[in-house]
Amino acid sequence: MRMTAAIALALFAGSSSFAIADQDLPKHQLPPSQDGNLVLGLCDGTTSVEIPGVKPGQPMTREQAQWAADTLMAEWRSKNPDKDWVVAAAETELAQNKTEQAQPAPDNPVVQNKSAGPATDQVQTYGAFTERDQKIWQASTDALVAEGNKIFHDASLLGGTDAISCDMCHPNAANTHPETYPKYQVQLGRVALLRDMINWCIENPVRGKPLADDDPKMKALEAYILAQRKGTPLNYGKH
Repeated sequence: MRMTAAIALALFAGSSSFAIADQDLPKHQLPPSQDGNLVLGLCDGTTSVEIPGVKPGQPMTREQAQWAADTLMAEWRSKNPDKDWVVAAAETELAQNKTEQAQPAPDNPVVQNKSAGPATDQVQTYGAFTERDQKIWQASTDALVAEGNKIFHDASLLGGTDAISCDMCHPNAANTHPETYPKYQVQLGRVALLRDMINWCIENPVRGKPLADDDPKMKALEAYILAQRKGTPLNYGKH
């Protein structure tokens, strides 16, 4: 029996388990170039662009790569005028911070008591950590996000072979929707995590090799993308 969406339900001794088959998975077929040029496609599976004078396996210049990304995104937006383009939260955070800083201080500001117990501050959960500890943790987190930012904007660090970098289609990680994972992705034919889609982009538009789950680059990329959606409620499974 052939599988629908590559998922079969098997019952064993009164309990149930899910078996994932590798057949009939949806595939994105890019249109061939009559001149044998490189063809790049978006993750929607239908939008593509041919790169004149660049053959598969040949690198593009950054200017060519940016043109390709801009062309793909312009076509996608023209075909989807009603789709909301979700910008990164970090793009508006600076303006929001400036507004908050402009507000007058309250007459009676409330100061949290770090030593009053677990009800007032989460740092008490595992012990009485100092302000210095928290600064070290924040600096470590910020360093990981900064490393992800660097990789996100550098095709060579991504291991790409065509000069495409993540930011060309997703400026400041816009429209990456990390808060909606896990969710079913047609490109993969299964429920995916954010890292799965990162690897899909690395393998397809970027034309590189996928990263292992524990690869420091993967961790940095996830940290950067998630950081750009700071404050956004989780909504797994949303399309």
